[in-house]
Amino acid sequence: MADITETIRTEKSRTAFSVQAGFLLAGLVFLLLAPFFFYPIFLMKLLCFALFACAFNLLLGYTGLLSFGHATFFGGAAYFTAYTVKSWGLPPELGILIGVAGAAFLGLVMGFFAIRRQGIYFAMITLALSQMFFFFCLQAKFTEGEDGIQSVPRGHLFGFIDLNNSTNMYYFVLAVFLVGILIIWRFINSPFGMILKSIRENENRATSLGYSVARYKLGAFVMSAALAGLAGAVKSLVFQFATLTDVAWQMSGEVILMTLLGGIGTLVGPLFGAGLVVALQNYLATSEFPVTIITGVVFMICVLIFRRGIIGEFYASRLGRKLGFVYRR
Repeated sequence: MADITETIRTEKSRTAFSVQAGFLLAGLVFLLLAPFFFYPIFLMKLLCFALFACAFNLLLGYTGLLSFGHATFFGGAAYFTAYTVKSWGLPPELGILIGVAGAAFLGLVMGFFAIRRQGIYFAMITLALSQMFFFFCLQAKFTEGEDGIQSVPRGHLFGFIDLNNSTNMYYFVLAVFLVGILIIWRFINSPFGMILKSIRENENRATSLGYSVARYKLGAFVMSAALAGLAGAVKSLVFQFATLTDVAWQMSGEVILMTLLGGIGTLVGPLFGAGLVVALQNYLATSEFPVTIITGVVFMICVLIFRRGIIGEFYASRLGRKLGFVYRR
């Protein structure tokens, strides 16, 4: 009897793996063919914000820390990359690396102070520090104030791939996006990620087991900041500018909205949430409907109907369990 039960479980796991692999393969094929059917700039914006949302979800969904200051890392990296590429003449790959390093440093400084508090106090500290950085960007000379850094050259990747070509730029953004998602997946499925989940579920118990909770929180904060910076750095090359909008508190609120709509604590949820918000912004921008009101209505409907987020509810549903998607929250 035990052998039969084990065989059934093995077959179910194989089926679930096949279904998930099929979904991943279909998604990859769609992304590879997408620029032939959709506007490349829209797709690149979607990928940048999807990576941004996933980076934020690494902190909220897997560590349980709600940050209201993630625009600092997204916009800060955008400024660092835009300035070094335009003023120093660095190639795009080096500019992006500097942007990511700058975002990681900002995350280290902000996280050092923020992780000393919990709950709403943690969120308020991140918001306060983010606003301080916003006013710094407003006054600093290298950011060019309210005008922002404009006409940022995309340059040539590795010296021979012309990123001024939209198709080349799209596949470069896609490659960065896939690398970022792979890093997040590996991070959350590593022993470090398991400890973060235990801290999210019961911080006191993790402390009693001998884990240095503060260090793990800080590590997660810096990793999330670096990946958010990666999204912001690439975004500055896509649109060829970096402005105060990238570091404003509204940007932090927007990424929270994306993550909650899709489903926190899931890898796919923030991708879906970012796609929904970016699509609404894109297609309602030229209409008479106010984008913010429509987005707010969508958010309220999702909160009332899909309390775990759209993808989170799917994972928690019977259909999701049959397909092998388990929602652990």
